[in-house]
Amino acid sequence: MSARIEDYAIIGDGETVALVSRKGSIDWLCWPRFDSPACFSALLGTERHGRWSIEPVEKASASRQYRADTLILETTFETPNGIAKIVDFMPPRGAASDVVRVVQGISGRVQLRSELLIRFDYGSVVPWISQAPDKISELHAVAGPDKLTLRTPITLQAEEDKTVGIFSVAAGEQIPFVLTYSPSHLPSPRPIEANTALTETEKYWRKWSGKCRFEGPWRDAVLRSLMTLKALVYQPTGGIVAAATTSLPERIGGTRNWDYRFCWLRDATFTLLALLDGGYVDEAERWRDWLVRALAGAPAQAQIMYGLAGERRLTEWQVEWLSGYEDSRPVRIGNAAAGQKQLDVYGEVADALHHARAAGLSPAAAAWAMQIELTNHVAAVWSEPDEGIWEVRGPRQHFTHSKVMAWVAMDRAIKSAEKHQLNAPLEDWRTIRARIHDDVCARGFSKKRGSFVQAYGSEELDASLLMIPLVGFLPADDPRVGRTVEAIGRELMVDGLLHRYHTAKTDDGLPPGEGAFLACSFWYVDSLVLLGRHTEARELFERLLSLRNDVGLLAEEYDMSARRQLGNFPQAFSHVALVSSAYNLSEYESSKPARQRSAAR
Repeated sequence: MSARIEDYAIIGDGETVALVSRKGSIDWLCWPRFDSPACFSALLGTERHGRWSIEPVEKASASRQYRADTLILETTFETPNGIAKIVDFMPPRGAASDVVRVVQGISGRVQLRSELLIRFDYGSVVPWISQAPDKISELHAVAGPDKLTLRTPITLQAEEDKTVGIFSVAAGEQIPFVLTYSPSHLPSPRPIEANTALTETEKYWRKWSGKCRFEGPWRDAVLRSLMTLKALVYQPTGGIVAAATTSLPERIGGTRNWDYRFCWLRDATFTLLALLDGGYVDEAERWRDWLVRALAGAPAQAQIMYGLAGERRLTEWQVEWLSGYEDSRPVRIGNAAAGQKQLDVYGEVADALHHARAAGLSPAAAAWAMQIELTNHVAAVWSEPDEGIWEVRGPRQHFTHSKVMAWVAMDRAIKSAEKHQLNAPLEDWRTIRARIHDDVCARGFSKKRGSFVQAYGSEELDASLLMIPLVGFLPADDPRVGRTVEAIGRELMVDGLLHRYHTAKTDDGLPPGEGAFLACSFWYVDSLVLLGRHTEARELFERLLSLRNDVGLLAEEYDMSARRQLGNFPQAFSHVALVSSAYNLSEYESSKPARQRSAAR
């Protein structure tokens, strides 16, 4: 059985990440890309679907941490006979991709066991294992296009369907393991020296972390979130995956299990501002450039998400041979929501491009010409129903948030043209902007409730309505905003955390039930800040920080009754929202994302 979601940490090389459990088992790794078929899939099945475990033979207690300001994971095992440490990391991607595991003796003598079970294609393909000639400790696992090479000084042997090595370390000793991916038709990459790679990897991450500009009281949490975001960047293109996993459930045993190893446009502005305010201009610029390339083409064919390089075909299918995380079925690969109509993404993209210009990022080729086409498209389709921000699989509706973001698309295009003297049909755009605003205020607001509602004609609430003041649709001091925030807190807050909406009352095409949505809870913090309720905002923010796991990571949701994380992990949206809220609560007035967005100039 796989570990609890919060019992995992990640290591990564800029093109993929591995999930390492508290017990020293790598239970999830897609190679060579985030969205490649996994070679270790125990996370979504059993150990028979692939994993790599290194742990003491004797009963042991475990603790772990990231080496300061790095993505180098250190897991310490304490046994009756001694203490050993496993140092896990992936060097930044170079000629090859490597997982390096160095077992270090700290005190006494500890006997450990390495069990390597490789199963390509999500646990379904058994590779051919062979030993390199004259190299007792170099093994090759080959199946179809994939090859893994394991190098270590210890003796390895086959045991049933595993490759096993039993060894011991005394104080001051160390045993390295290096597992390398390569295409099967090419020679195995040249071996790397583990200690040299460790030194270079530590130097890389500390140099990157040293750029962080946040100096507030939550610097460690902000930096770890920014590092997590960095780990989710696909370096060749600058695209940022929503999470490193697929099908971790939003409810244990439920069917709300989705593949998040793709790049969503919805995260655009918060991600851009988090990177810019954090001091990571290069990453922000590459993210902006990825957005522009992914969207290139006919506006009517724009998608809500794309592959790592901008791929459009993300066909969804189910992995029947995997039982799912804690029997949460189905396990899905690909995401059918890529074909949905979601009007809000146009507003997110327009907002991101506007803030990129305001921050002085170098102009993206043809970005304005593309934005003109997108804005004209929004002007033509804003009044149509869609699936909305939460990607419902029920009937399309006129979601209030979607209309608000359509207004943002018009508003930011107008402001960009005005501020930067760009050619545009401004009068036509201003007319549409006013029309959308009037429509939302008339049809998205319930006089009965005294607040905005989820969709036209509905009386239900939705946490996405918190975006109304955050994007500047209405000022925070508008009574309608205050009443909406109060209603959301009263009706969607459960045990102090916010749910997206009432799944039992909204026809989203799925069985009801999910955890509290962490990004929405951070949005509530931001809304409280705008309303001047700073003490409440800070208390909620501190509570949200307490939900992180022992190495500072967050999934998508949280189950307050079971006290555990839910959903795909680690979740970029949760960490971006954490960074934004930390800035909103900080003393640095110039770097408050809520004010940057709500007062967009």
